[in-house]
Amino acid sequence: MFGLGLAGTVIVVGALLAIGGVKIVREYERAVILRLGRLVGSRGPGVIYVVPFIEQMYKLDLRTVTLDVPSQDVITRDNVSVKVSAVLYFRVIDPARAVVEVQNYLYAASQLAQTTLRSVCGQAQLDELLAERDRLNENLQEIIDTSTEPWGIKVMMVEIKHIDLPADMQRAMARQAEAERLRRAKVINAEGEYQAATRLGEAAALMECQPVAMTLRMLQTLKQIGSENNHTIVVPLPLEVLRSLAGAAAPSRG
Repeated sequence: MFGLGLAGTVIVVGALLAIGGVKIVREYERAVILRLGRLVGSRGPGVIYVVPFIEQMYKLDLRTVTLDVPSQDVITRDNVSVKVSAVLYFRVIDPARAVVEVQNYLYAASQLAQTTLRSVCGQAQLDELLAERDRLNENLQEIIDTSTEPWGIKVMMVEIKHIDLPADMQRAMARQAEAERLRRAKVINAEGEYQAATRLGEAAALMECQPVAMTLRMLQTLKQIGSENNHTIVVPLPLEVLRSLAGAAAPSRG
């Protein structure tokens, strides 16, 4: 009976081990298998079998990971201290290398993103940091992707999320923006006055060549004055009349 009990125990243990080796890998996952410490490849998705005590499984997620890069203290090229944060989007494209080549790819990617963010932003001036985010994002993505390629990781996108400026710098930029708006307003006003003076000069030159135009303009002015119920009406004399009067007065004085 002892022999039968031992055999039954062995059968039960063997069945449990056999059942325990059955694993389910989801569609967006891959299982990296090490057999006695040696890499044998990746398996999945679906139902796979891992030999107990012989094989070791590491399950990795192949979906895109959104990694928040903490705010970093950066001194720009023009010696302005700012805080910059970013967001990193990446995914595992080679599960075997992500297990074998790096100890913890999430932590490694986070540290690499932080150091690269400080380095790239420190090489730019403040105006470039504020106005050329697209170029900086592309530069960050290229540098980080090149560094993570041996780990089997593909960096999809890097976005600078927030730039925190000192309070005195914010006030200085606000004054600069206000001065720029005043300058534009003065330029627009001066341009309008210049165009108006140009048109008036053209109209005066035209009226000087066409006396009838001056007379018609005078009649329009009289009509406008009469419609305003004024008690005093000033009648302008054309320049030709004044010249005629002056010419007639000259012989009499002689």
